[in-house]
Amino acid sequence: MRARLRSLGPELLGFAAAGICAYAADLGLFVWLRGPVGLDPLTAKALSFVAGCSVAYAGNALGTYRRRAAGVSRLRQYAVFFAVNIAGALVQLLCIAVSHYGLGLTSQRADTVSGAGVGMALATVLRFWGTRTLVFRTAGRTSGSTAGTEASWTG
Repeated sequence: MRARLRSLGPELLGFAAAGICAYAADLGLFVWLRGPVGLDPLTAKALSFVAGCSVAYAGNALGTYRRRAAGVSRLRQYAVFFAVNIAGALVQLLCIAVSHYGLGLTSQRADTVSGAGVGMALATVLRFWGTRTLVFRTAGRTSGSTAGTEASWTG
């Protein structure tokens, strides 16, 4: 088990690097679209979310998972990747909804902890799993496969 987790190290680092770049693109574009451009917050966030997803996809497709699923259409990969990221965003919103409306924790700090803390952690796990198993999956295990290249990281 320890060797298997250790073999995931480079993949986790690549996934994290792509995610950090995507976050920076999302945040930077959102701030620019809200500020100098003057768009409303929902339009600005929608556009910055799509840009962030595109940066994350490019980082993962050209970096972390460049050797996986080479025969699959990039358009199909991007569509599934986008769907996985939408699911991650919904997880974050659900965490805020449960905390704010279900548990009655209505302070700005509670919303931040539930959305950007707990929600982001759960969404990141979902995004990693979805990216690894749904977007850049391998055809399956072969006798010559190495750890970290199987279709599922759960075993």
